[in-house]
Amino acid sequence: MSASKSSPNFNILRSELKEVLKKAFKENNISLLENKISQYKRTELDLKTPLDQAFRDILLDLLAEEVDVLILKSFVEFSIESCRKFLSTPTIPVILLGDIFDTLTLDTCQGMFGFIEDNVHVWKEELFFTGCKNNLLRLCNDLLRRLSRTTATVFCGKILLFLAKFFPFSERSGLNIVSEFNLENVTEYGTDSTDDIVTEIVSGDQKHVIDFSFYCKFWQLQDFFRNPNQCYDKIQWKTFCSHSMNILNTFQGIKLDYVTPSDNSANVGYFAKYLTSQKLLDLQLHDVSFRRSVLLQFLIIFQYLTSSVKFKSDNYELKPDQKEWVTNATEKVYTLLKETPPDGESFAEVTKSILKREELWNAWKNDGCPEIKKSLPQSEPVSERIENVQPMLGDLIRQANEKGKYYMGNAELTKLWNMCPNNLEACKGKERDIMPSLDEYFAEAMAQIESNAVVKDEDNILKDSNFGWRALRLLARRSPHFFSLNTTQYHPLSTYLEVMVQKIAHEKPGRVDENSQESQQEPEMEENILTEEQTAEDFKQNDQEMFADDSNPRVEIKNISEERLHLIIEKIEPQWEKLGTKLGYKPDEIEWFKNEHQGRLDQAKHMMQLWFEDDEDANFDNLLYILEGLEMSEAAEAVRNELNNTMET
Repeated sequence: MSASKSSPNFNILRSELKEVLKKAFKENNISLLENKISQYKRTELDLKTPLDQAFRDILLDLLAEEVDVLILKSFVEFSIESCRKFLSTPTIPVILLGDIFDTLTLDTCQGMFGFIEDNVHVWKEELFFTGCKNNLLRLCNDLLRRLSRTTATVFCGKILLFLAKFFPFSERSGLNIVSEFNLENVTEYGTDSTDDIVTEIVSGDQKHVIDFSFYCKFWQLQDFFRNPNQCYDKIQWKTFCSHSMNILNTFQGIKLDYVTPSDNSANVGYFAKYLTSQKLLDLQLHDVSFRRSVLLQFLIIFQYLTSSVKFKSDNYELKPDQKEWVTNATEKVYTLLKETPPDGESFAEVTKSILKREELWNAWKNDGCPEIKKSLPQSEPVSERIENVQPMLGDLIRQANEKGKYYMGNAELTKLWNMCPNNLEACKGKERDIMPSLDEYFAEAMAQIESNAVVKDEDNILKDSNFGWRALRLLARRSPHFFSLNTTQYHPLSTYLEVMVQKIAHEKPGRVDENSQESQQEPEMEENILTEEQTAEDFKQNDQEMFADDSNPRVEIKNISEERLHLIIEKIEPQWEKLGTKLGYKPDEIEWFKNEHQGRLDQAKHMMQLWFEDDEDANFDNLLYILEGLEMSEAAEAVRNELNNTMET
């Protein structure tokens, strides 16, 4: 059997690949398609052509069903992946997009075109650009032919912006090399004078008549804007000058008062062409956007008439008097733009900048559109430039590390970080210890106390809140007495500070205590100091005595015996969940108590212990108030008895 008979023909390959492709796309598994194609590798068949046709066949099946833009986008993305695996030709994604746009409505096309915009980086890849650029250009031109430039302005703009981003800056296919004008852009306006509407506009001392004659002159200028080459004819030039000065003088006489638009009026749609009814002209003359559009048209045609364009005819050149008229008219237009609110000055400057760039664009086209490349400045020889090259940041850091130093990118920071090899040791330096000693800080207070003179409150430094706050912080860092156990309650703070100052003064080195009264007080002060001989039991007892005061309700429970507390919890136990909710515990916290203990008594006990430990308002008075509000009478009576016992004690 010959090789030709054993090899499958195009239709068989197309059918087989279609089935595999359909399954691979459904499962989003490109490896299924790779495995199928690898089976034909030894036959040396052209598999890309039947696979491309299989892609188009499946796309037709998708389009025959209900159109889903997301599925279509996924299918095109799958074809892109196939191209990157070198399974199909690089043009197939754009061919599929062309088939899609040929069958969809314009509204659906606008949504699908977003896919092309988002993947502009894909089309610019080396794999796709060469083969796809003409297909993409043809696709976009076909869309532009279907669209109306007046009603679908936004969609048309998106297509043109995509082409500008897709093609290189110097791509000649996207340039108007021969400077042609869109002569099909004809502005139609009324020519029947039977319904002439005469409007008089008074501005200051001037009166402007807006009649049918002015209306015709105004819209006739659009024909000159459409085809500026008419101005090189003597008759047409006189007509253009006459109509232009009439319009500009009217603009100059009608001053505009700009009103900031409301939020609703600011959302008015944009139209590429204005309506030309005579009834609207009066309103249009008072519209800011309308006036700016007309003035910009004047500036554009003035620039073209005076510019040197490569493809202009030799006889298309203005005479000196005509150039002078254009110069004066240009200055007048800029004056009107500056007087047009809002931000007339800045708008005029932006317009000048745009037209200046247009001159550069025109000069570039006159030079034959040379490819734009970035070049290094050649102001100095290459050898000198190499010598003046600054070392790389990485090299500087590496050199500093080799020397055991830091490079911070700034001379002062580098100096600061290298003053000490070890930053932690530098932080421990004596010069960084700015905290004063106890003797220095309390020197004035010691002097006031030892003088035995009566000191007014406003002059007493110990009663200064700022001094007291700093004194406590200093005592916590410097004094061993700050954390010693003391059963004496000091209130206010100045009393406590006075005692501490006396201790500090007594412990000053070289001090001889000559005051017998102070000598008698010394044992009393010293007994407040915690000594090493105190046992842990003594500490616990003193702690309970110290905090048994009514001002600390959170430890009030420590004075209650275990039996008496157990009696109260027994009364709470039947409705402890209800009490827990009132105490502020959330449902998940109550559930946590239940999971921690099996018995309800243990659950209630655990909850009450946590409440007394964590809540600042936890005391028996508040507990009694809450229980009475919840009508838990037995538990409330038990708490009340405990309060009575505490008061009797």
